[in-house]
Amino acid sequence: MLTYNTQLKKIVLPEYGRNIQQMVEQCLEIEDREERTHCAHTIVRIMSSMFPEIKQEADWEHKLWDQLAIMSDFRLDIDYPYDIVKSENLESRPVPIPYDFEKIKYRHYGKIIERMIDRAAKYPEGEERDALVMLLANHMKKLIYQINNEDVDDTKIFKDLYHYSKGRIRLDASKHKLHEYQVVKPVQTSSKKKKRK
Repeated sequence: MLTYNTQLKKIVLPEYGRNIQQMVEQCLEIEDREERTHCAHTIVRIMSSMFPEIKQEADWEHKLWDQLAIMSDFRLDIDYPYDIVKSENLESRPVPIPYDFEKIKYRHYGKIIERMIDRAAKYPEGEERDALVMLLANHMKKLIYQINNEDVDDTKIFKDLYHYSKGRIRLDASKHKLHEYQVVKPVQTSSKKKKRK
């Protein structure tokens, strides 16, 4: 009966294949420490010849010795030429970065627009505030247009702006008009080459 690879013991580093893994296991069974060390050096040479491009990396020999230790499940008792990675360091994970997850009312606008509207609402009345509010309203319309290619009604933007600012910013559709946006389709180049006459 045939033995399939799926029935065999799992290979620790599959890129080196089952033969290298078997060499490492044979090396573990050698009783003489000096002979075992010599065998390990031979395995590392074979590993480096399998992937010659690794020699272009910095500290490539150290990496190979680390990989040999990993393949032996850190049981290979030899005189390593380098300090080998510890088994507990393999499973170490980086410290998670704390993210400040703030609730966003309308995801298509984003948190920055929320903050800008809040700042604009606190701005003193005048031309600068009006210009800022119109810039924000036009940008909001553009953001909606990116997710919805259909015609976007200005009153929808004005309601959202009113809602975001808690009633502090009020635009009237009869007095204020936002820019009209349209989808511009990319120019398609012909994939067929013209025949020369």
